Amino acid sequence: MVRLGDFIQLRRDLTQPSSDGNARYVGLEHIDSGNVRLSRWGTESEVKSSKNKFFAGDILYGKLRPYLDKVVLAEWEGMCATDILVFVANRRRVLPEFIAYLLHTRAFLNHAISTTSGTNHPRTSWQALQAFAFALPPLPEQRAIARVLATIQRAVEAQDQLIAATRAFKRALMRHLFTYGAVPPADAARVPLKDTEIGAVPVGWEVVRLGKIADMGGSKRGMPTLQHIPFIPMSLIPEQGLFITRWDMREPEEIRSGVVVQNGDFLLAKITPCLENGKQGIVQDLPDGWGYATTEVITIRPHQENLLTEFLAFYLLSPVVRADLASKLEGTTGRQRLPKSVVQNLLISLPPLPEQRAIARILAAVDTKIAAEEKRKAALQTLFKTMLHQLMTGQIQVITD
Repeated sequence: MVRLGDFIQLRRDLTQPSSDGNARYVGLEHIDSGNVRLSRWGTESEVKSSKNKFFAGDILYGKLRPYLDKVVLAEWEGMCATDILVFVANRRRVLPEFIAYLLHTRAFLNHAISTTSGTNHPRTSWQALQAFAFALPPLPEQRAIARVLATIQRAVEAQDQLIAATRAFKRALMRHLFTYGAVPPADAARVPLKDTEIGAVPVGWEVVRLGKIADMGGSKRGMPTLQHIPFIPMSLIPEQGLFITRWDMREPEEIRSGVVVQNGDFLLAKITPCLENGKQGIVQDLPDGWGYATTEVITIRPHQENLLTEFLAFYLLSPVVRADLASKLEGTTGRQRLPKSVVQNLLISLPPLPEQRAIARILAAVDTKIAAEEKRKAALQTLFKTMLHQLMTGQIQVITD
């Protein structure tokens, strides 16, 4: 058992950024929780006051709100925010990559959190952190432990890249489908188009106001009285989602405000940033078929003979439509709302119902792929946390070279 301060020193070098310089700058916003590698950064021209200097092989530790678990191993030279401590490892005794992983363990997190001071901006300090005690394996075993954990983290990063690429593919696919219809890209040039108020759409499609083919808002009339009522808060409405399948059960007196919804209703978040983040979904599987939702949504009930709800859900997620809606938010900055009249007057391109179904089916298949990859990523993240704990506590030992 050893103390962190016996093998780690605090680098105290400061540097002054240049307004026209291009050295890399790392702020807390650039560090991903739980990850030892940096995937983004800024430049020194973006900052003004003195910053901490760091070099390749140094460990960058976020001392502000340590529960955020922000620790990375620097792979190049640069400067960082003063709320980031720069650690230098004694390489004769410890490997920097091993220490970087050690500082992500639950034991170290608990130690760091217990040493914070300040209410609004809790910080820990090097003086407190250096007292952390841990079991130090020999260098070959440190190297093997770091290699195992790095392998898992590279797999997580690969999943991130795959998910990002699939999301980008979906955005491109939406542009194609809402411009040319459910035809292969190779056949797009053969689709006859017509000019409309919202741009080119296939001949045979209509352009209509959403309010003409959908009702906005629900009615409380005729609803039975229950002891416990399903309530959908904003937190349970998914981002970029198709269906809403979760809710709270509340007593009637707990629901001081809300809109009545029923199965099949489409809920569109109307406040920023919920609207901008794509919070929406189709209500499904409510007990007794009805419940309440937060007043911060607009309820849309399409006329099924004209408009398929699933098609509308994907249409309202298309980047062009979402940006148009976001530009019409009203109210105080940071807490703006989308007026119901804007949604009622929204012009949408309306294919025949069979083509609406085909478009929705194609995009739902992409969503299924994204969900599967996100599930795999979550499994890898769980594996990383499990292995991190078991390797660092010696519950699992690795074979060294």
